Amino acid sequence: MKISIGNDHAGPDYKKAIVEMLQAKGHEVTNYGTDSAESVDYPDFGRPVATDVSEGKADFGIIICGSGNGISMTANKQSKVRAALCWMKEIAVLARQHNDANIISIPARFTSIPQAVEMVEAFLNTEFEGGRHQNRVDKISC
Repeated sequence: MKISIGNDHAGPDYKKAIVEMLQAKGHEVTNYGTDSAESVDYPDFGRPVATDVSEGKADFGIIICGSGNGISMTANKQSKVRAALCWMKEIAVLARQHNDANIISIPARFTSIPQAVEMVEAFLNTEFEGGRHQNRVDKISC
């Protein structure tokens, strides 16, 4: 699987742990995130992930900022992107099952690194249910 990841200054440690897990599972990862805790602007790191997903260069995206909100707002401006803010595994599963989310947004200041890794694993391993949910997803587009 091809996965793009991006993070601001709140997420370097989260990104590192997630990328290690993804690579250990054989996924190809494109890293747009910062490796520094020095303040940066989250749109600069979320937009390239959303572009990769929108253009089909990545199967899924992972974005990380302090609250997860700003970076997901940025990502959701791209067509074909459905970025879901997830703070627990169950939300990540539902985002895939019901919303066909293709980007997971992680709030680094409100989740632990082990939680984040668990959410990403659940997100990537969950299929979209389609059915009644497909009609709703079809109404989301820009």
